[in-house]
Parts: sequence; C-alpha cells; structure tokens
Amino acid sequence: MSERSVADPVRTAERIRALLERAGLEGEDLLRVEGEGGLSYASGLPAEDVRALLRGQRLPLGDGDGAADPVDPVEERHRRVVARIVFLRRTRLRTTSDGQRRAYSLADIAAGAGTSAQWLDKMIKTGKAPNLDHAAGIADFFGESIEFLVAEPAEALDRVLQRIHKDLLERTVARQEEHIQRLRNADARASAGSAAPTGSDLGIVGYAARALADVPDDTAQPIIALIESIARRSREERARESR
Repeated sequence: MSERSVADPVRTAERIRALLERAGLEGEDLLRVEGEGGLSYASGLPAEDVRALLRGQRLPLGDGDGAADPVDPVEERHRRVVARIVFLRRTRLRTTSDGQRRAYSLADIAAGAGTSAQWLDKMIKTGKAPNLDHAAGIADFFGESIEFLVAEPAEALDRVLQRIHKDLLERTVARQEEHIQRLRNADARASAGSAAPTGSDLGIVGYAARALADVPDDTAQPIIALIESIARRSREERARESR
C-alpha cells in the first residue's frame, strides 16, 4: 500500500459486500477465512488474526500478551518474514507421484531461493529473516511476491481484499455491459417494427445512477462511466444509420 492509502480491511470488506448485494451475486465464498484460497491462505495470516482484523481490532505486536516491553521494529519485521515463510511451507503443498499432498523439503526451497538447506533451517530456528534477495527467491518459489512476506497484517489482508474487490467490480461491469447490450438489441428490434423504443439511452444511464446511488463513488462511477460510454456509442451508431 502507498503512504497515501491507509490499509482498511474492514472498509474494503464492506465495499465487497455492498457490491455483491447490488450485483445480485452470491459471494459468501469470497470472504471465507479458512481453507485453501481463503483469506488466511491468501494473506499469510493466521485465521484468528484475519477474523480480528475484519472486526476492526488491532493486533498486538510480537508474541505474548502485547502489554510487556516495547517490540523492536526490526525484530518484529524479522519475526513476520520468518512466520510467513513457515506459513507458505505449511500451506503450499506439492502433489507427490502417489497423489499425496506434502510440504516441500528445505532442500527444494533453498535450491529455488539460491541458498542452502542448512542456512534455511538455521533461519527458521533462530527467527532471523533472510536478506531481500533470498526472501524474494523464497516467495517466488511459492508463487508469491516479496510483499507477501513483509506486509504488515492489516496491509496484507487489505491487499487480498482489494484484489477481490477489483475482480468483482470487473465481473459486475461485464454483467452490466451484457445487460446494456440486451437492451440495445431490444431497442433496435422495436425500432425496426415501427414501435416506440423500449427505453432511451439517457433512461438507461439514469436508471444505473439511481440504482447505484448508495454505492461508494469509487465503486459506482466506473460502472456508470461504462454505461454512459456504451450509450454514447449507441447514439452515434443510430445517427449514422439514419443518414
């Protein structure tokens, strides 16, 4: 996340739910916490931390009850990176020749990261994170970016939710475009039969604006802009056909 954008997983989750409701889509699985592909799996956070963040709670730094001595920020980053590496090894399993799912060996991971299994084993036991090159190599071995390892918890979860929101918005826009195309086709058929059009382009845009009135602007505006663009092209096409 950039310095201008504060991670807010609660708000992003609310935007996802609002978009699902407006689009009439079933989306319980999108905000599933546990299991492969769930929010915990995708963010690298323990399931209990994901649930706490979605409730708007702040996570304590370090281990223990969070009320003792201040946590050194460097040690906290090291702890986080190592914990995420262990999480990746535990959750990103390989399928063996006998069809079983097993964890990658330290030798496999180390070879992919350009280091040794002995060094990787020592890193996990001591909790001292690797340098950026090795960390990036480990993340890449598991198909993740370096951000997966280093992002603070709220940022890690919000990155996943932002991806879900973006994908959902694209699906919603595609559905809207299909709906508008159906209306245009019906309008063209009605015009060919010398009947009154079933609806005007401005009516379609107005309907969309009213339907999305309660949706946050950053969600509603791309949909309305797309509908306006389609309506404008429709008017231009009909104007050319009538010449």
